Amino acid sequence: MTEWSRMALASNTLRAWLIALAWVLLVGGLTSALKPLLVRRLRALVEHTPTRWDDALVHALAGTRAWLLMLVALLPAAHALVLPELPRRWLEGVASAALALQAGIWASRFLDQIITDSREHAMRSDPETATGLAAMSFLARLVLWSLLALLLLDNLGFNVSTLLAGLGVGGIAVGLALQNILGDLFSSLSIVLDKPFQIGHFVVVDGFSGTVENIGLKTTRIRSISGELLVFSNTDLTKARLRNYRHMQERRIVFAFGVCYDTPADVVAQIPGQVREAIEALEHTRFDRAHFKDFGDSALNFEVVYWMTVADYTVYMDTQQAINLELMRRLDALGVGFAFPTRTVQLTASAPLPVAWQGRRADARAAQPAEAGRGG
Repeated sequence: MTEWSRMALASNTLRAWLIALAWVLLVGGLTSALKPLLVRRLRALVEHTPTRWDDALVHALAGTRAWLLMLVALLPAAHALVLPELPRRWLEGVASAALALQAGIWASRFLDQIITDSREHAMRSDPETATGLAAMSFLARLVLWSLLALLLLDNLGFNVSTLLAGLGVGGIAVGLALQNILGDLFSSLSIVLDKPFQIGHFVVVDGFSGTVENIGLKTTRIRSISGELLVFSNTDLTKARLRNYRHMQERRIVFAFGVCYDTPADVVAQIPGQVREAIEALEHTRFDRAHFKDFGDSALNFEVVYWMTVADYTVYMDTQQAINLELMRRLDALGVGFAFPTRTVQLTASAPLPVAWQGRRADARAAQPAEAGRGG
């Protein structure tokens, strides 16, 4: 057995090759066997803790890849063997790349779990913060993988400074080609930082209205009142005149009505007071004014202004309906009718107007005596 293990193979004994292979198989076997058990035990423990960091750590650990760790095990395996310079450098490069990729997976899953948990918590308590976390997830991953790639390239012997200079020149060309996409990306960051609206806000954009459902890196999705999903470019939203109803505290209401022209002046003078009593009797209202505004074509016009102390649109419509019904009852009690478009034509003259019929029959009768005289 000892002599067999000392057999030479490619400048290494068979024992050395077996030790190198054992490194790879041992790491892969232990990872495949221990990871499910360890993750299951840790999840059972962190379920009873109030913090989210331990949940993120377990989620990151669950992303361990056995084949990547087997590639990482090539590094000690390579040191256990006598290899030429080029194969050794290749094995070390593969092991470094596998380690960087596995570290990136761990870090990415950790950040993703932290941001996801924070976003779900913010959606329940503070939707404004959730808007920023959506963009933060992408930026965090972009920075993470960029740093890992640069560190890996530097470890493999590449001149990172020259690479960064080349990327700067190439980045200008790419930026010109992707200026629309990059414009939407920076518009998304502008929305996140400036917060003209957040998820859950009711907005009106260019005649389209609905509730903001998602603010992405390129587009924002709004669920309209009628149910369809509206998709807006972030650049268009930052340029549009947008109305946000989320922070409305009070709603100013202006409405008008008209009564018939035959209403006596004393009764017309009572109508503003009746309107005021009808509005002040309701909840969530603050009366402003009611005036006999002007003489219309077919009605005596009144204008009324009041405030709703709540922003809910349904409450406003219920209140306006109650006001309208109460005004109908009160004006009916006063004997006043609501006016509707009418037109009255009056014909007057100081004396009867002479009327003469002119036509073919009258002309024929006038011509008959003349013809009879010529015949005699």
